[in-house]
Amino acid sequence: MTLALVIILGFIVGASILGVVAGRRVKMDLENWTVGGRRFGVVIIWLLMAGEIYTTFTFLGASGWAYSKGAPTFYIMIYGTLAYALSFFILPPLWRVGKKYGLHTQPDFFIHRYQSRTLGVMVALVGVFSIIPYLQLQLTGLGLIVEVASQGAIKSQWAIFFSFLLTSVFVYTSGIRGTAWVSILKDIMMLAAVGIVGFGVPAIYFGGFGRMFHALLEQHPQHLVFPGSTTHMGVGWVMSTVLLTGLGFYMWPHVFGSVFSAKSDRVIKRNAIIMPLYQLPILLVIAVGLTAFLVLPDLKNGDLAFLALVAKTYPAWFLGFVGAAGAVTAMVPASVLVLFASTLLSKNIYQSIIKPTASEEAVMRLSRVLLMVITGLALIFAIFFPNELVNLLILGYDGVCQFFPGVVFGLFWPRVRKGAVLGGLAAGLGVVIFLIGSGHDPYLGMNAGFVGLVVNLLVTVIAGGLSKQEK
Repeated sequence: MTLALVIILGFIVGASILGVVAGRRVKMDLENWTVGGRRFGVVIIWLLMAGEIYTTFTFLGASGWAYSKGAPTFYIMIYGTLAYALSFFILPPLWRVGKKYGLHTQPDFFIHRYQSRTLGVMVALVGVFSIIPYLQLQLTGLGLIVEVASQGAIKSQWAIFFSFLLTSVFVYTSGIRGTAWVSILKDIMMLAAVGIVGFGVPAIYFGGFGRMFHALLEQHPQHLVFPGSTTHMGVGWVMSTVLLTGLGFYMWPHVFGSVFSAKSDRVIKRNAIIMPLYQLPILLVIAVGLTAFLVLPDLKNGDLAFLALVAKTYPAWFLGFVGAAGAVTAMVPASVLVLFASTLLSKNIYQSIIKPTASEEAVMRLSRVLLMVITGLALIFAIFFPNELVNLLILGYDGVCQFFPGVVFGLFWPRVRKGAVLGGLAAGLGVVIFLIGSGHDPYLGMNAGFVGLVVNLLVTVIAGGLSKQEK
């Protein structure tokens, strides 16, 4: 295990150094810190967005749900494909608006398009609150990965603290450029680990994928049909969750803002074409979770299925490599999450409503201070309030998906006004909060976030149509 620990710590420290080095020759103003000077090409954008999207959820959440819930897990394969198809049409015009008007963040778009600081502040607040569970997912997953990979030698709390502290250092110094550089290392490690384990364990224990699925159908046939090993995740839940997460995929503040870092709209279109390749590793992760369901039937925590099967099957040094890959996989999205959360608070709340005369340098300084504050709060949440990983992700989607009508109508419906978008956003969020708070999620078999999105769309369309008639 000494070798495994050295591998884990070595990669964590190495990734952090790589992130710091990335910004050593760049003057870190707000433009470079948040959008990398708008200079990223196809490869860097691809790796950056994949680094933000394929996270500890890839290692733990997808395999964990395949282990504990079964068939409902396949929604993960669907919504990403839907999102990439939509991004081909939505993100290029968004990039052009961002380039023309010098936008850095998601609230910047709403403020510019609807000429409403109130709407921008509301979007910023919802974005920050939605980022919190997503950030908690990364840190909780990171702690689990390192603790299991070290066989308890490093407790999850210390792994979270040490790794996230180093992450905040390279974000502080290099901004999104540091995240982009670390994404290169992260993707190489993640693909290697998932490929070896995903193809390996079904072959080792069953002789291949076909025999593994045959054994699963013989022993647990209900696990592969809806609602799987659950009581409420039937077809209605799956379809509504696919739409919720597919439409909300690029509505996350950090993913939305990363679009502005591309050097052209052609880069964004090419990225939409090649991003579906990243669905293939998730399929392998799901296969690992299903294999673990057969081989290790008594796990208390399904989120540990991937790591537990690796620990049973492979030598300690490889478990250390998987742990290191998982840790770096958590550090990349965590870095960009805290970056954009701090920028939303400083630029779109502080500068918008508290001190409109604040200079860009002052906003940059405050962003770095808030980065450390958010880091501290995130550590507290991750250490003392852990939760099931996929549920944390869906909770965040419930919030950010409510931005979808405002973004799409803002790009393609010139007559829609701020009142319609503000009313729809408030109505959608109100429905989501009420349904989740009252324990009615799912509602009529559908995801509460999707129900809120439907209400949001109806209010926005009706209000937008009435405002058009008044004119």
